[in-house]
Amino acid sequence: MDEGARGEEAVVRLRPPIHMLDERVVAWWRVQSLIGTAAVAAVPAVLAIFLDPARGWLLAVAVALAVLGALEALAVPPWRFRVHRWEVTDEAVYVRTGAFWQEWHIAPMSRIQRVDTMRGPLERAFGLSTVTVTTASSRGEIKIEGLDRQLAAELAERLTRLTQATPGDAT
Repeated sequence: MDEGARGEEAVVRLRPPIHMLDERVVAWWRVQSLIGTAAVAAVPAVLAIFLDPARGWLLAVAVALAVLGALEALAVPPWRFRVHRWEVTDEAVYVRTGAFWQEWHIAPMSRIQRVDTMRGPLERAFGLSTVTVTTASSRGEIKIEGLDRQLAAELAERLTRLTQATPGDAT
């Protein structure tokens, strides 16, 4: 570490990454949540068709699951949006994620082995992309979800340039 004017070690303080995700990510997360809710609620609903004696309580379970899933789809994505942040500096990639359990991920440029962009069918429908940074760490990769398609492409290009210019073998 750098030493200060009085011979003391400089203190490095983490700060939240500065960039927010694209606002369309809220709708993308909501649709993902609603699809998952529909799949889970469909199980007791379909069983209710075939199990006449249990029809009442199975339908009640299906409705309860659907209501809880709809409430989650309304409340959690905006909350996640407020928490998720990312930033790329010349030294590292910083990502903060999580709604209930927040995680910080930091990947020094010298540890980055690969940079990928991905656009699933739902992401394409919302004009979004995910940038995945694979590192030499045992944790493996850092994902920055919910980026505008063009921004993701530019970010992947910038990360590739930065990692090529950084000394080290990423191991």
